[in-house]
Amino acid sequence: MRLQQFATMFQNVPNEWAKGIFRDVDNLTEERVDEVLNEYLSDFTEGLLEANDWPTAYTLAKASMNAYTRITAEKFPSFRVNCVCPGYAKTDINFNTGILTVEEGAGAPLMLALLPDDGPSGAFFIRRELSSFE
Repeated sequence: MRLQQFATMFQNVPNEWAKGIFRDVDNLTEERVDEVLNEYLSDFTEGLLEANDWPTAYTLAKASMNAYTRITAEKFPSFRVNCVCPGYAKTDINFNTGILTVEEGAGAPLMLALLPDDGPSGAFFIRRELSSFE
């Protein structure tokens, strides 16, 4: 699947400049994502995160990883490269407060690991369902 087939609203990124880069699928490159991360780091160093409407570091990291996934899928079309939100599973990292068992949470990543050669690539899945990058 081509990058252009997927929407990229990245609505959890309030910084309009960064959001614009993530949305511009036709011009999305590693260098452009790096530019966003470097600007974030600069604003962090200067204490300007709130003033420049940056999201949390976690949110920006997730948006950037989604962007890198799409770039990598385009760069290596013989590989299946996708993003997955496995769901909120009971694990030690969340003090077992999740609603899914570990086995249920592992189902989606396992499904993606076993995709056939002609399976989707550059896509985002919520559990086992194809979704958009919104």
